[in-house]
Amino acid sequence: MPVVVVANPKGGVGKSTLATNVAGYWASRGHAVMFGDADRQQSSRLWLTLRPPQTPPIRSWEVGSDFIARAPREVSHVVLDTPAGLNGWRFKDVLKLADKVLVPLQPSIFDIYATRAFLDELAESKGAAGVEVGIVGMRVDERTIAADQLREFVSGLGWPVLGFLRDTQNYIHLAAHGLTLFDVAPSRVEKDLAQWRPICRWLDA
Repeated sequence: MPVVVVANPKGGVGKSTLATNVAGYWASRGHAVMFGDADRQQSSRLWLTLRPPQTPPIRSWEVGSDFIARAPREVSHVVLDTPAGLNGWRFKDVLKLADKVLVPLQPSIFDIYATRAFLDELAESKGAAGVEVGIVGMRVDERTIAADQLREFVSGLGWPVLGFLRDTQNYIHLAAHGLTLFDVAPSRVEKDLAQWRPICRWLDA
């Protein structure tokens, strides 16, 4: 089963937004999705409790401070949201589970350099062998100089920038009801779905 880990040791970069919508995308495709939240704030687990019963189901994955239960066989796709400050043995254990790692990154010089050590560790980790890594620019207009700076920074790492997600209240309003872009009429979130297309192709590859 594919396991996607959403990680960035810096807080407030949009990990939960990215993780919930990955889970929502796969669920909308009819997959048996399990969603884990290793963050102490448990934002993603709270989101699951808000999810309406008529939406495609997403199961909760048991994740503790020092224990991650194995996903059951009937689950086909797994998403893991991780906490700020992820490093050391915990980072290595999480990485062993991953088939793909999504790194949300805001294109400010401060966020880029705050994340640099983590990206270097990810690149150098033996556990990352065979793990695909993709970067997603969060809350950014891809036509801006900031987006160009992010592309330039990531190009030296050899990883793709999968896309840029704009700063919109759609994510906030949907999350408040346990929903994702993929749970509502496409006409309501047309611009956002267009930004997700290359990310979805990467997830399904």
